[in-house]
Amino acid sequence: MSDTPFGFGLPPEEPEDGDEGKKKDQQSGGGQGPANPFGFGGLPGAGGFGGPGADNPFAAMFGSLNPSDLGAAFQQLGQMLSYEGGPVNWDMAKQIARQTVAQGAPNGTKDASVGAAERRAVEEAVRLADLWLDDATSLPSGSASAVAWSRAEWVEATLPAWQELVDPVAERVGAAMGDVLPEEMQAMAGPLIGMMRSMGGAMFGTQIGQAVGVLAGEVVGSTDIGLPLGPARKAALLPANVEAFGKDLGVPQEEVRLYLALREAAHQRLFAHVPWLRSHLFGAVDGYARGIKVDTAKLEDVVGQFDPQNPEQLQDALQQGMFQPEDTPEQKAALARLETALALVEGWVDAVVHAAAKPRLGSADALRETLRRRRATGGPAEQTFATLIGLELRPRRLRDASRLWASLTDARGVDGRDGLWAHPDMLPTATDLDDPDGFVHREQLDFSELDKMLGEAAGGDHGKPDLRKKDDDETKGDDTE
Repeated sequence: MSDTPFGFGLPPEEPEDGDEGKKKDQQSGGGQGPANPFGFGGLPGAGGFGGPGADNPFAAMFGSLNPSDLGAAFQQLGQMLSYEGGPVNWDMAKQIARQTVAQGAPNGTKDASVGAAERRAVEEAVRLADLWLDDATSLPSGSASAVAWSRAEWVEATLPAWQELVDPVAERVGAAMGDVLPEEMQAMAGPLIGMMRSMGGAMFGTQIGQAVGVLAGEVVGSTDIGLPLGPARKAALLPANVEAFGKDLGVPQEEVRLYLALREAAHQRLFAHVPWLRSHLFGAVDGYARGIKVDTAKLEDVVGQFDPQNPEQLQDALQQGMFQPEDTPEQKAALARLETALALVEGWVDAVVHAAAKPRLGSADALRETLRRRRATGGPAEQTFATLIGLELRPRRLRDASRLWASLTDARGVDGRDGLWAHPDMLPTATDLDDPDGFVHREQLDFSELDKMLGEAAGGDHGKPDLRKKDDDETKGDDTE
């Protein structure tokens, strides 16, 4: 990530040759004295603030600076200080993400608009994947359309989901920024607290934007992290990233695309036909995030040393991580629920896709193992999110969950396996992942009668069981039911 966001430069080091060195520094525009009051470093095309005419304070400030560069720098500073929205400046996050995407991925590939041929290839792959999945799952197709996205399009389409994931933690940071000051100082320090919250929102936006931008160079679809990040019922692949993913695997590109289309289409089926699943997953993330505590000692250090001329301090604090999970039974339970939910989703997709691909693709085993390892290790962007929100969005027990779903298929068939998604209480737990055989052969719970009664109750008195009449009959000792 950039060490100098928003065009700010880092303070110069102390010259080794004392006062003489300082004089030279000031003449060359490197000093932090009156000629450079705001602590900005050299801007593109500016040659520093202390250029020709340094004896003139205005010339010293603006010198040969390109007016458009100066305007951009102050515009970004103004955005940071004037932001009054939520805990994260999402406009800035989008801007930074788009800039990160435009710089290219770490593997050297650049983003580009998706051509007509690539769009047709993705549409055909998703269509064929849906046909294959019909034999592997009882859930019908969940893809109303198939789209091919550039990295920039992925950023635009997924930012609303990232906002839902990140805001709960960012809210805690915003509140903590005010709480670290003594109560008697908070009234007097109102403007400072407001400025810091604005800066915090901007810094969070910067970090999230950079992480999303990096992740856009790695993902191959809209469901890579096990959560539905894109619009509902829209299967999406990123042709540039699909090509980069399969480059060194020794597998034909068509097979790579088709296998990844199978995974994307399987995720879409699950989220489309298990209506409670999305809110269950996002609720688990939110529940875990709200149990995270802010390292107030570290935040107090930042507040105590805060210098408006050096906004990088807040960014550095965020990069180092200020979040620690609460060591409470509730927080541990929230983490277990989240990890189990992610593992069950990814394990089901893994098992279903393997069942569909194994008889048809010679490379199915190799592609499956590659993707398992990829999800297990994560990339730099996932590590960034772990630092920022204290959470790794990785299914730690993917292999255990996949084995359990495969065993359920053998014991109960496809319909019996997929029927467990009818109600969250029917799903395996973390304990069940430890003892899959015990869960597979356990007596199945049937929620159909309960759901029927609840549905009738929601529809009004018509058709509703008269429980009072039954109670009266039992009280009278009447044998009639």
